Amino acid sequence: MKDFNRIFPEKGLIVSCQALEHEPLHGGDTITKMAIAAIESGAIGIRTNGVFDIHSIKQVVKVPVIGLIKRDMPGSEIFITPTIQEVIAIVSAGADVVALDVTDREGRLEAVKPLIEYAHSAGVAVMADVSTYEEGIAAEKLGVDFIGTTLSGYTSYSTQSEEPDFELLQQLCETVKVPVIAEGRIWTPEDAVRAIRCGAANVVVGSAITRPQLITARYVAALSTFFSSEH
Repeated sequence: MKDFNRIFPEKGLIVSCQALEHEPLHGGDTITKMAIAAIESGAIGIRTNGVFDIHSIKQVVKVPVIGLIKRDMPGSEIFITPTIQEVIAIVSAGADVVALDVTDREGRLEAVKPLIEYAHSAGVAVMADVSTYEEGIAAEKLGVDFIGTTLSGYTSYSTQSEEPDFELLQQLCETVKVPVIAEGRIWTPEDAVRAIRCGAANVVVGSAITRPQLITARYVAALSTFFSSEH
């Protein structure tokens, strides 16, 4: 089997460059330029959404790209790369790693098996986006190559917090043999360093770097709270 764990040979920052259709940065070459800027500043990888951005970024960067496709499925909570069709598209676009929802919802832990098999048969690694420790253990048994704490706080039964789920991260790092990637609500460089200290192989940061509308909203909220307290 290909040594997928060598995709990221050293620890460092993976920048998530994404914009959904309803967001201001969606379309054109904006996300690709953002990825280039991240690499020029020292990022060792990119995580991105959609065939167009995956393909465009792969044409201009030499670092590994984690690809996913976010798709709304009627009556389903599964949002990240829900079906084999998305996996096929991500592989065709040239991603080095396919990111999948590997949560314990809607029979997903069984349904995801052929998705993992297809990616591996195409020579592409798999990153399991999980929300709990138990899901991380299940994901390793399914044969994934990386486990991300991406969905902690995004399932009803996982830890709900404004902060990164360092407890989940540390638990997984102490238990599983595959690399664990810290992702989710990492807003500061200090958060990123703490994640590595917990044992993370790499750290994915998205919103704090590449989503100006969310960054702006945090500043506006803080200033609004301050102005309100003056009265």
